Amino acid sequence: MGYQVLLFYKYVTIEQPQDYVVQFRALCEKHALLGRALIAEEGINATLEGTLEATEAFVQEWKEDSRFSDVQIKRSPGTGAAFRKLSVKFRNEIVGTKFPQEVDPRVKTAPHITPDELHSLYEKKDDFVVVDMRNSYEYASGHFANSIDPGMNASRELPEKVEKLRIHKDKKIITVCTGGIRCEKMSAYLLHEGFENVYQLDGGMHTYMEKYPEGYFKGTLFTFDDRMTMDFGGKREIVGKCKLCNSTTESYQNCSNAECNMLFLICDDCTGDAGPVFCDEACKARAVHILDRVRR
Repeated sequence: MGYQVLLFYKYVTIEQPQDYVVQFRALCEKHALLGRALIAEEGINATLEGTLEATEAFVQEWKEDSRFSDVQIKRSPGTGAAFRKLSVKFRNEIVGTKFPQEVDPRVKTAPHITPDELHSLYEKKDDFVVVDMRNSYEYASGHFANSIDPGMNASRELPEKVEKLRIHKDKKIITVCTGGIRCEKMSAYLLHEGFENVYQLDGGMHTYMEKYPEGYFKGTLFTFDDRMTMDFGGKREIVGKCKLCNSTTESYQNCSNAECNMLFLICDDCTGDAGPVFCDEACKARAVHILDRVRR
C-alpha cells in the first residue's frame, strides 16, 4: 500500500473559520488522513498524509469547494508514519508573523516566478539575490546555491532581520521557502518596507526540486513531520554539517536541555549510542531538566 503526503495552502477569506475547522476535520477523518492544518480568516495551511487512494479522493472532494478549486497541491511519497495524529486548529494567522495588518497577501504580494524561470536565472548567471525565508535550522540541511539566510528562528523575526537585506534593495530579490506560503507574506512585508524588485518562487522549493532534482537546490529539504527531510532523488550534494564536529550529516535531533530543545544537525559519531545530547557545551552546563532523547 503506497502513501502520499499533501502540502498546500491558500490565502483566501474564510468567513466563520472556526466553523470551517469542524468541516475540514470531518473531511480529513472521512478519508483517514493524518497531519496538521491551520485555518484562519485569511486562509488555510495544511500538510496531510494518507494512502494514495485516500489522498486523491480527499483532493477531489475538497476541491469541489470553489474557494479551493485552484489550489496548487504538492505531492510527495509518504511513509505511513509521517504524522502521529490529525490536528486541525483555528489560528489568527496561517503563518505566525504578527506583521502589520496592512501586510495582506490577499491584497498585495510579490509577483511569482516559476521554477523554470529561477533555474534559467542561475544558468545565465544573472544578477539576482535569493533570500531564504525559512528558519536557520531548516536552511542548515539544504538551500539554494548562493542564497542568503537572514538568521531567523521564527517567521515573526523578519522585521528584526530586514535591515541586513537592505544592501540588496536595488537588486532583483527572489524569496524562497518550502512550499510558498511563507513567501506570500514575507515578500509582501518586503514590499511594505519599500523593496521594489521583489519576486517569490511559485510553489516553493518543493516544486523546484520536483522538476530539477539535480538543480541549484543543494542538500535535502526540511519537512515539519516525522520524515524530517526529503528529496526527489538524483545525484545531490550533502551540505548539512554536524553542529558539534562539522562533519557532513542530514540527521536532526533536539537538544536534550528542555529549556533549549533546539533542533540541530548531528552526525552518528557525535550522537553515540545512548544518553542525552546537547547542542553545545554551554547548553549542557546549564541543563536542569533533561528531555528524553529522540533521534530524528
